[in-house]
Amino acid sequence: MTTTSEGPSTGKVEAALETRGIEPVPADERHGRPAQLFWVWFAANISILGLPLGATLVALGLTVWQAVVVAAIGSVGSFAIVGAVSIAGRRGGAPGLTLSRAVFGARGNIGPTAVSLISRLGWETVNTTTAAFALLSLCTILFGASPAATDHPWLTVACITVFVLLTVVVSGLGHAVLVSVQRWATWVFGALNIVVGAFLVATVDWAAVGAATPAPVGTMIAGVGIIAAGTGIGWANASADVSRYQAPGVKAGSLVLSAAAGAGIPLVLLISLGSMLAAGDPSLADAGDPVAAIRAMLPTWMAVPYLVAAFGGLLLSNHLSVYSAGLTTLTLGLRMPRVYAVVVDVVVTFVGAIYFILVADDFYGPFIAFISLLAVPITAWVGVFATDMLRREHYDPVALMDVRRTSAYWYRGGVEWRAVTAWAAAIVAGYLFVTAGPSDAPWFSGPLAGSWFGENGLGWVVTFVVAAGIYGGLGGARR
Repeated sequence: MTTTSEGPSTGKVEAALETRGIEPVPADERHGRPAQLFWVWFAANISILGLPLGATLVALGLTVWQAVVVAAIGSVGSFAIVGAVSIAGRRGGAPGLTLSRAVFGARGNIGPTAVSLISRLGWETVNTTTAAFALLSLCTILFGASPAATDHPWLTVACITVFVLLTVVVSGLGHAVLVSVQRWATWVFGALNIVVGAFLVATVDWAAVGAATPAPVGTMIAGVGIIAAGTGIGWANASADVSRYQAPGVKAGSLVLSAAAGAGIPLVLLISLGSMLAAGDPSLADAGDPVAAIRAMLPTWMAVPYLVAAFGGLLLSNHLSVYSAGLTTLTLGLRMPRVYAVVVDVVVTFVGAIYFILVADDFYGPFIAFISLLAVPITAWVGVFATDMLRREHYDPVALMDVRRTSAYWYRGGVEWRAVTAWAAAIVAGYLFVTAGPSDAPWFSGPLAGSWFGENGLGWVVTFVVAAGIYGGLGGARR
């Protein structure tokens, strides 16, 4: 069984199980090219969940044309950060949270790694739950089943199972299969999205679009913050996981471009479409189930390709997320083959999806608010890690895998206190500006949430600046 991304020396991608875990990939086994990452990021972002983001921008008061500009700046800019962080994967040949041991220390890295895993599992539960709703809706059309999940608990479990199994097949097999499937599946589900999108564009209320009054620049800045936090920032700590097989000679700029363009193209199109639809139907922004909200706008004959596209887009996003979560699980110290770590992760999301579909009264609102709060410590990690990258040119492959006192990355008591201090301080600073939960009754609101940064959704910017500033000021960045 091959352990490489590209297979044997012939360069052909082999559909074989990746047996490598988090250990660094030797330089002579790295043959990847940025074009591969373009398709990986494209596939991970053709999810239908981009439509509600566009609706959110209109709900802020932006016109459609302002929303398009905001979508471009927020999504392309945030994924440029993702691409920049992926440079570390090319340098060190290891997953992002494993490389993070060099920055935070063998023990100090446990906090950022645990937060990253919880966030990944959270978004995977969102993907699984939403995809199950899409498949249930498809069954309603094809077989006349009741649209209520609680009326058919076993059918609901079956829909969740199908999604989970399709995720495990790709994420479990590993990097080579992931890269190949993401590329070819993008053409299939991308084409379906284009067909459905073209139909939805024909339903746009262009009179409402043209009559909208432009919002002030401050509102656009808030929109950029929302889009960045909801798209690229959440993927930053997973970027090195897929770039670790990139050839050592790949240029840094190419990695940044592959992520920014690969994710930016589908996100700008989907967010823009969502803003056009919301201009004529503002209720879309408040929909608890975005899949069902769009489904209600379509005739039955168009709902089928729409639901297939929605299911496929969520599946492609989940492939990458689960693959990354498996590596993060291993970084926490679980001693098992990588494929078993993937299975552990999907079991957690399987149980979570069953609970939120069949037991809980509400899901999207409070749960997305919860995992959005996790964006603050993740952004703090990005600030510290990116600052370290500016000067670090080498990661010790032996030290990365040694979590004992003998490790070169043991520092003091297993903790690099300058990095951990900067990370913790940035988290506190970020939460000062954050509001989570419904706007009329938020269940968390920081003391400075009413400030300009807080009202404009820029708490994550404060978090990044504080993390980078303190870490750099303490002299933590090193070669």
